[in-house]
Amino acid sequence: MEGAFILEKLILVVIVFTVSLVIAMYSTLAERKIAGFMQDRHGPHRAGPFGLLQPLCDGGKFFFKEEIIPAGAHKGLFILGPTLAIITACISSAVIPWGQTLEIAGREVSLQVADINVGILYIFGVVALGVYGIMLGGWASNNKFSLMGAIRAASQSISYEIAMGLSIIALLMVTGTLSMGEIVAQQSGFVNWNIWVQPIGFLVFITCAFAECNRVPFDLPECETELVGGYHTEYSSMKLGLYMFSEYINMFVSSALMAALYFGGYNFPFMYDLGLSQNWITIIGVLVFFFKIFGFIFFFMWIRWTLPRFRYDQLMNLGWKMLIPLAIANIVLTAVVTIIKDMYF
Repeated sequence: MEGAFILEKLILVVIVFTVSLVIAMYSTLAERKIAGFMQDRHGPHRAGPFGLLQPLCDGGKFFFKEEIIPAGAHKGLFILGPTLAIITACISSAVIPWGQTLEIAGREVSLQVADINVGILYIFGVVALGVYGIMLGGWASNNKFSLMGAIRAASQSISYEIAMGLSIIALLMVTGTLSMGEIVAQQSGFVNWNIWVQPIGFLVFITCAFAECNRVPFDLPECETELVGGYHTEYSSMKLGLYMFSEYINMFVSSALMAALYFGGYNFPFMYDLGLSQNWITIIGVLVFFFKIFGFIFFFMWIRWTLPRFRYDQLMNLGWKMLIPLAIANIVLTAVVTIIKDMYF
């Protein structure tokens, strides 16, 4: 039984890892297609039907381009930077519940790699490690523009992680647990979704998610108009590809996290009123979960091609002077409502 359990988890890890990479790969195509639509042009459409083979062509190009390590760079840390960035991006999805349980050959198989009771703390810890990949890459490049981009990334990440953590505290006051599995399970149906009780927390969280993923209008660490290419200026070949992949995987994981924390995850309206078997409920729930994720990914891309980039002082003012006070006010409001609810209802 122990061997079967380990095998199930290994298979699930491979599936989640593969799905994350495939979605990140085709997010590049979706980004270019959406940009083309908004700018009244086609976007990539020559490589395969509707351009579906374009990500494979781009991946091949990354692998076969000349790889250059600057003479003055710290070679070990220069290689470690993108490696750390992609690893932290991939392992952050381990505690996300992708669905309920499937009954296979008489066994109930959970669609969550690791259901730990401090799942949210795990995600925040892994996300905090991700900035080291950017810092190492920027510093090891021995390029002042790369270093400035890395410093921006570190200060931006620290600033917005505070507001993001405060928004999550208010959510934890409502749910009473740090387990991702329990938080999603509490949101069965539609009326129990956390977005209805924590709209301010969600607004703060999604704004911080843009900053954590270095997405426009918060892509200051790689601002080409000021820093050439930012922290990855000196990178080429697949090392540059790893940085780009980690950004898209982070966007996918952030979308999954927002869908799980605030929009019910795999839960959907009337899921237990349709008379379906548990397996069908789970399968439909997984599809619904990914539909929510793709909706958030589209929103990330929509914002990129709609809003201009902030100045750096605007970025920091928004984080410290607006989002953090708003998140603290949300905690106080949540505490007051919770106390009143406990006293009178």
